[in-house]
Amino acid sequence: MPNFADYLRVREAAELLGVSPSTIRNWERTGKLPALRHPLNGYRLFARRDLEALLKQLGAKETTTR
Repeated sequence: MPNFADYLRVREAAELLGVSPSTIRNWERTGKLPALRHPLNGYRLFARRDLEALLKQLGAKETTTR
């Protein structure tokens, strides 16, 4: 059983990455961002480590396009 304290919901993940909740849902649907479903309520949950890795990847792309 995962430690749910290490996971963020859609809105929290969107705020961390600076994108809209719809973008987070799209990235999950297309496989860019893995999600876990909470067993009791079915909410999408995103591992903080995955979000931080994606944030680092997005930052690297931004610096290479400047």
